[in-house]
Amino acid sequence: MENVVYNELLIRGYNIDVGILDVFSNNKEGKRVRKQLEVDFVVNHGSQRYYIQVAYDMASEEKQSQEFYSLRSIPDSFKKIVIVNGTSKPWRNEEGFVIMGMKYFLVNWNSLEF
Repeated sequence: MENVVYNELLIRGYNIDVGILDVFSNNKEGKRVRKQLEVDFVVNHGSQRYYIQVAYDMASEEKQSQEFYSLRSIPDSFKKIVIVNGTSKPWRNEEGFVIMGMKYFLVNWNSLEF
């Protein structure tokens, strides 16, 4: 799925990067540790920026937490999008993340603008 999303973003003229995010926390001993999180795509076009995660299945609470964790850790207010398998129309969860089906993303040229 990630390859399909990547190719579609290229066709639409976006500049695409993989996002690596450093998160710092304390371990059990109180020692500060660095953890690197990945965002599948950081997409830029002019002054617009989108953070995109691609997930085949988000049925379990654990999978949702995993996909959303890196998006929650991004300190700016650009749009955060999760593309899932299926045809669902876009909707926003309680954290403001946009979740949309792969088919909706592919069929609608301006799907990132939801």
